[in-house]
Amino acid sequence: MYFAQKPRLVVPRLLVRQPATTGTIPSSTSVPIPLRNLGSPRHPPDDHSTSLLHESNEKAGRRSSDSAGSDFSLWSDTGDLAEQLADEEDPLQIKLRGSFDGEVLGAPGSNPAKRLTRHVHYLPQDHLERKKPNPGVDKEAIRIPEPPPRKISRTEYLLAVVMTGNRSRSASHGLTGKPLLYFTSVFVSLGVFLFGYDQGVMSGIITGSYFKDYFNQPTRAEIGTMVAILEVGALVASLGVGRIGDMIGRRKTILYGSAVFFVGGALQAFSTGMPMMILGRIIAGLGVGALSTIVPVYQSEISPPHNRGKLACIEFTGNISGYAASVWVDYFCSFIPSDYAWRVPLALQCFMGLLLGVGSLIICESPRWLLDNDHDEEGIVVIANLYGGGDIHNDKARQEYREIKMNVLLQRQEGERTYREMFRKYYKRLFIAMSAQALAQLNGINVISYYAPLVFESAGWVGRNAILMTGINGITYLLSTIPPWYLVDKWGRRFILLSGAVAMIISLSAISYFIFIDVRQTPVLTVIFVMIYNAAFGASWGPIPWLYPPEILPLSIRAKGASLSTAANWLCNYIVGEMTPILQEWIKWRLYLVHAFFCAVSFVLGKWSKF
Repeated sequence: MYFAQKPRLVVPRLLVRQPATTGTIPSSTSVPIPLRNLGSPRHPPDDHSTSLLHESNEKAGRRSSDSAGSDFSLWSDTGDLAEQLADEEDPLQIKLRGSFDGEVLGAPGSNPAKRLTRHVHYLPQDHLERKKPNPGVDKEAIRIPEPPPRKISRTEYLLAVVMTGNRSRSASHGLTGKPLLYFTSVFVSLGVFLFGYDQGVMSGIITGSYFKDYFNQPTRAEIGTMVAILEVGALVASLGVGRIGDMIGRRKTILYGSAVFFVGGALQAFSTGMPMMILGRIIAGLGVGALSTIVPVYQSEISPPHNRGKLACIEFTGNISGYAASVWVDYFCSFIPSDYAWRVPLALQCFMGLLLGVGSLIICESPRWLLDNDHDEEGIVVIANLYGGGDIHNDKARQEYREIKMNVLLQRQEGERTYREMFRKYYKRLFIAMSAQALAQLNGINVISYYAPLVFESAGWVGRNAILMTGINGITYLLSTIPPWYLVDKWGRRFILLSGAVAMIISLSAISYFIFIDVRQTPVLTVIFVMIYNAAFGASWGPIPWLYPPEILPLSIRAKGASLSTAANWLCNYIVGEMTPILQEWIKWRLYLVHAFFCAVSFVLGKWSKF
């Protein structure tokens, strides 16, 4: 062991002394320094102590390397370990104080209070001077591919010209930047538009006279099963679509989900009886479950972090647009004096599913999925189109590529976590994600979405007027989803959830009270508070529970966690849809107090959550 020049080295007393020897260290001025052979302590430190000492040496090595250009550069300036660590207590001293003080310093004749100043020498550790945040993966060393120029299709060229008005740039780069991002976000929102449409379309149909006559005056239980059975298919699809999306890609999953939905919608529109209608609802549920699970994941993977919340809220607006459209379709079709009054609204689902399927052939694939499956050339092209104006040499696009690829490589090193590991290590995050999705349904929104005409009938509105009030409520519901576009990234998620829960508690309690007292103003007041409730939900617990899970779950469990949280949504959705007609008949106005209680639970969860 070699030492730099120093007048004298004093060895700490806690080490056992050996006979002294004298040596000379070569330097410009040769000075004899008495050196001592350092023996081992009676009991060598354990592994944890060794690791602490190694950590201390690393810190000191980094500090000592700052004084370069001096023969004394390897020596600490102050000599004391605590001073070298900038007033931090020595971790080795903490660990060994009890054992060594008792054995060595506590020996006869030793006086710890009269210790001499210690001077400690550290070997150079230049390679530890800068700790890398991601050991094993050098972000700047990731190679970026150089794909050949891509061919712009005529369809993409026309879209780019329409959205940007720049013909020359559209011919060379196609649709890029914000126009591409917003077009993709709006288009994939058709997936949740279908979900919203399917939620609302049954609400107006089940009160129609032609529908009731065709299905032989179904009971409340039969209506509940017909409406809610869609959620069974959606639950099954949501549990498996995460794995399918990882295997075949987000874009193909959207394509196949829309195809399944098309088949289910056709079976409903051409239904000849209750069994065929239920089968069509289950198949449509498979498509809705696939789309409602994969679209938020796809949305989060193509969106920049600074406006991810806004785009997710735009997506939810697409959902409520579908709901509002279905209610008004039901209202206008109610004037048709035949079975087409309920067949036409159901048939329109097929057209929307077909439109989404065609659009899935145009939109870009998720860049993260491409890099995760080593489609690096296609991945850099998509990233350049989203963030670099179509230029693969753009600095922002190249940094984004390296960032995504580094995360992919780190995740591969970590390996895929099992469900047991996920529940053990991330149980709190998983509980919050699943609870947010479950409570979004238990808060009572589908009492209104599925059965709003029945709610208004119980308040005094009859027949087509109940559907008309549902349509007006749908417009206010839709408008309430727009403010979160601009507030969700400014105010934060928790404040919006908490304020929304309070407003829903008040409005549901008021609905229950006015239906209970049954006065002349009850119909009008019920409509007003239903609108307030819908507006509060649409601005808070509507969009944010779909945004929450992908944000709070780490990449290693994101697919599994998002799948479970969506499954919790559909399970509670089914329970509410199945039980609401029965409970409306059994407990009447008390039903709304049940959902007000769950809104209070939502508030408590929001206060407890720290995300």
